[in-house]
Formats: sequence, structure tokens, C-alpha cells
Amino acid sequence: MRTVIEPVSAHLIELIEALRRKFSDAEFIARHRVRPQDFTRHRQLTFPVVMLFILQKTVKSLQRHLHEFLDELSGGQLFEPLSAGAITHARAKLKHTAFTELDQQLVIPSIYATDAAQPTRRWHGHRLLGVDSSLVRTPNSQELREHFSLVQTVNQAGLTSAGFPEGRMSVLYDLLNRVGLDGRLEPSRVGEVDLAIKQLAGAQPGDVLINDRGFTGYVYLAWHHKLALDYIARCSTASFGAAQELFRKNRGGVSIRVKLIPPSAQKAEVRRLGLPLELIVRFVSVRLQTGGLEVLATSLLDEVEYPTQEFLEVYHRRWNHETFYHVLKSRLDLENFSGETLEAVLQDFHAALLLCNLETVLTAPSAASLAEHSEANQQPKQINRAVTFHALKDQVLALLYSDTEVDQVLKKLQRLFLGCPISMRPDRKPPPRRKPSLNRSYHFQRRARKIVF
Repeated sequence: MRTVIEPVSAHLIELIEALRRKFSDAEFIARHRVRPQDFTRHRQLTFPVVMLFILQKTVKSLQRHLHEFLDELSGGQLFEPLSAGAITHARAKLKHTAFTELDQQLVIPSIYATDAAQPTRRWHGHRLLGVDSSLVRTPNSQELREHFSLVQTVNQAGLTSAGFPEGRMSVLYDLLNRVGLDGRLEPSRVGEVDLAIKQLAGAQPGDVLINDRGFTGYVYLAWHHKLALDYIARCSTASFGAAQELFRKNRGGVSIRVKLIPPSAQKAEVRRLGLPLELIVRFVSVRLQTGGLEVLATSLLDEVEYPTQEFLEVYHRRWNHETFYHVLKSRLDLENFSGETLEAVLQDFHAALLLCNLETVLTAPSAASLAEHSEANQQPKQINRAVTFHALKDQVLALLYSDTEVDQVLKKLQRLFLGCPISMRPDRKPPPRRKPSLNRSYHFQRRARKIVF
């Protein structure tokens, strides 16, 4: 299929120009350096250079990545080589909050702006959000062992004296628009529900949270009611009495409305938190394609506006959150951290979130164009996310640091985004997931896993 290049929107050009200005803004630099004297002397590793080096994180050795980065920065001219220790010392002067500010103040607002290149997708006028966590293994340095949770390794003889530090990554994620709204990296001993409650503040009234069954408790649902948030939450077989009754009946397509009150052991906490002491919740049973039954709890009470038969499909949108973590941990190899300090780990994490959101906003016009031009195909086309991340990381200096016209760089990126599409197979029925084994895991890590850059 011939590549069709669409005109670059003024909205995207304004975003990239704003990012370029921010990298060299004196007030921005002052807010996100460790000490006032940091990044004041004229050196090769300036504040924006260090930020872009971290943003272009690679699985190559630190020294090789640094040489390639400096070679590109110098435009092919001779450059003064630097050791890997130089970038280690330079990044110690930088705060990870620089990546967070760029994301929260420039990139995310541009996605939801009224003049955005592509309108945001919604379900019945609602944003569909998910909040979930995933465990992250960090480097085994003393600082990280003290900050994160230490996990003891086990073999056939039981616990060993060895161990590793483990963090819990939790992201509030827009499931339809591929946007990480709020990301946290905490010790794994922090409960995922407690962490999710803190992140609910990043949602807006009217948003619908799609929750897995580990989050369906009274206190967690009550927080949604207090914050004027809606939810669709999967129930376990040991959940609320109404859910247990639907599981016993084993009938799909049932919708009932129930008044919930907190368990006696939680009433004092509910009062202390100022949460409602009773909730009106709708329970919906849906039949899976496998024949199994699932029960969903929701605050969307209107059965006309939100028909029961829609809930199975909308709950499946939660899978987009799993694929997002796959991008972070597999494609971008997040756990291959480029430093062994707490600040280095946080820099890599928040830089990865910024990169993912930047990829979302830059590829949106290309994705829409590809879908439109291949809509009549038996197998419509979509952009290859591995290719888009490769292209974005490869062009990050030209995009955010060079004097090249923004329009020119974006057109080059658009051509790369559209050049290698993949086919969609909407009726494909993948085999059910098998129980993981050591052999399958080893094969995947050694031979099947594909990493960007």
C-alpha cells in the first residue's frame, strides 16, 4: 500500500516547539536540578542533553550508547569522548520531576485539547480509565535494597540468603486513548489498592474506572462515589453477597440493583475517611466466549443508557492496560535500568512514561489515516508500535533539540510510522493462555522477546 503523508497539524508543531523551549528554559532547569550550581558550567553534558540521553534509553552498553549519542549530537563531526562515569555524575544532578512536568503540563494536555490533532475516544461520553499495578525488579544496589522491598529468593531447599529489591509500578491509564495519566513507583510492600486510591485524584468526575477483581472492595468503591467517579469492577466468587448469588445462578445477562453497607470491621474506617455508609450498586452477569460467567459491579445504574449486553465488551478494554505494561517491561525493557541509584531508577521510569505519551500524541494522526485508508480491506491495517518507538527514539535529538524545522522532522516520522503497517485480524481467536513454565519463559526471554533500541 502506498504511503499517504497527511499535512502536519499546527497543534503538533506547537507542542514540539513548546517542548524545545522548555528544555532550555532557565526556570525549568532551576526547578529540576539538585543544587543551584548544577548545570551552570559549560560542559558537553548540559541539562537538556542529559534529559534526552535518558529519554533515549537503550539496551546497549552505557559507553556505546554515549558514543553514538555524542556522535549524533555533533552532526558527524569529531567529538570529545566521555566515559560512562561522566553521564553517571551528570544525571545525579538531575531530578526525575523534570520528566513528570513535561508530561503533565505539555504532553498530556495536548492530547485532550479541543484543537488536538485527533479527537479523544470515549464510551457514552466517558473516558475509560484503568488503574492497576505490576511488580518491577530493580538493580541490586544497597540504596535500592533499603528503599524498595527486599524479596528473598527460594530454591528447592527453601529460602536462601540471596534476594533482590522489588518495586510496585502503578499507572492510571486511559484505556481508549493510550495515555498514562499518573505513574507511581513505590516499594512492593505498598498495597496496590492503597496506591490506586491515591491515584484516583488524577481522574475527573464522570470518568469510568475499569477495575480488576482485586480492587472490588467496599472502601475502594466508596472512594469512587465520594470523588464522583463511575466504575465497572470485576467481582470474585467470594465478593459481595449479591455477586455470589449471581455466580450460583450461573445465568448471563442478569442485572440487579443492590444497596451495599460496609462490613462491621470497616465501618469505623469508612466514617473516619468521610466515605458514604451505603452505596447503590448495580451487579451485572456476563457470559464469556469460553462459557464461563463473570459478575461486574458498576455505578452506572441506568439500564437503558448502559445496556447489560455492552458490559462484556467494555470490560475487555481493560486488556489495553496489560498491553501497556507489556510495552514498558518488554518492548522498552524498563527493568534494564540504566543506573543503580534511586534517582536513576525514577528517571528511567518517568522518562518511559513520557516517551509512551509522546508516542501516542505523535502517532495519532498516522493511526487514524491508516485506519481510514484500509477500512475496506478484509484485514485493516494499523501502525506497528515497535516501529514507532524505534523511529521516535532514533529521531529524538532531531525532534526536540536540533534547529531542524519541526514540520520537516514530523513528516519524516510520519513516513516511518506509516511505512511498515501490520494487519488487524478482528475475528482471530487466540488459544487460551497456558500456565507459564520455566522452559517457555526461558525461550521467550532468550529467543522470542523483541526489544526496541
